[in-house]
Amino acid sequence: MIARVDPRMLIVLVLLAAAHAACATVPPPVRPAADAAPHDPGERAAAALARGQALIGRGEMSGATVALREALALEPGLTAARTSLGLALYALGDVEGAVEELRAAVARDPEAVGARALLAAARLSRQEWTAARAELEDLTRRHPERADAFYSLGLARYGNRDLAGAAEAYRAAVALERNHHDARYNLALVLKLAGRETEATPEFLAAAEAGVGRAQYFAGVAHAEGLGVPSSLPTAIRWWMGAAERGVAPAQEALASLRQVALGRTRRPVAERQAAEQAFRDYRVGLWSAAPDVTREGDESAGLALVRLRRPEAVGVLIREAAALDEAAQEQLEVLYEHGLAGALAPHDTRILAWFQTAAAEGLTRPRIALARVYGRGLGVPRDVPRAVALLRATPHEDARRLLQELAP
Repeated sequence: MIARVDPRMLIVLVLLAAAHAACATVPPPVRPAADAAPHDPGERAAAALARGQALIGRGEMSGATVALREALALEPGLTAARTSLGLALYALGDVEGAVEELRAAVARDPEAVGARALLAAARLSRQEWTAARAELEDLTRRHPERADAFYSLGLARYGNRDLAGAAEAYRAAVALERNHHDARYNLALVLKLAGRETEATPEFLAAAEAGVGRAQYFAGVAHAEGLGVPSSLPTAIRWWMGAAERGVAPAQEALASLRQVALGRTRRPVAERQAAEQAFRDYRVGLWSAAPDVTREGDESAGLALVRLRRPEAVGVLIREAAALDEAAQEQLEVLYEHGLAGALAPHDTRILAWFQTAAAEGLTRPRIALARVYGRGLGVPRDVPRAVALLRATPHEDARRLLQELAP
């Protein structure tokens, strides 16, 4: 499996980080002395700046630009107001206006760290890689404690196709801020692009453990292919499940492909089918870790045990088991969707419906029948018999034929 890296994701991440950092470094307005004249321009400028910064803090960027322009009209040399205005314009999508204001702020005060960081971010958004890189390299020399500046420098160097330099910058960001999980994920990406898989995998795993969905996908790839870690398909499934729950499409696609192999719907060798089936079984067994305090009865799964105990986490575990091809879990989800679980779950749970829809679109038999029943009887959704009939006619199963006779005799 070859993982594709979208550099646009890096751009989004670094701009958000730079914007937040720049906002944090805008100096607070100077409070006027108690005996200042009520109509003093400096006092009015400081008040307008305070209003503008407060509006930025609430996300009201349009109102912030009005207040900040008022402050600058009263005191054109107020660097904090010009920097804040640049931030507000940047957030509104007016990158050209933001660059103009930020360049003016930096020209007036070359040590305005927030303005310089945000100016670099704006240049990155315009893909002015070389200019942004020069700005950020100077900024990191002057302020080697700035993790956000090293993070942005990583993107600038990446834009210049300097993978080694980008990795160096991301390493510096992580060294300064161990919990900078986006920087760690980006570090892993550039290492992977450089073909340094064994170095990339530990970084992916660290970011994955921190809950970064795309890192979880790549952690799954590493375990599926034995890239820097022992090959383990059940472990790959575990990481992909976590990423899929966070909406990472490649992880969802990886699981769907593996399910098709396990169900024998591909031309893969028999040994691969058996390995996929076993991996899903092993993954389901591993789900007992979600219920360490539960005593197992017979051969029940973790999800069924949690249902027996009316535990609220039962649905999430059952969905994972169903996604790992456990038919008993799929059947239990049908029951829970229709009837709920007294004291723990109301009928027509949207998580279960979403699973039916996803699995039915993939072609899994029981979810297709379940979804047809949902539409045919109007269970938590508007009744749609034609849609139910279409699902059933495309599902070669005895239960599908019986339900079809009931809905369209």
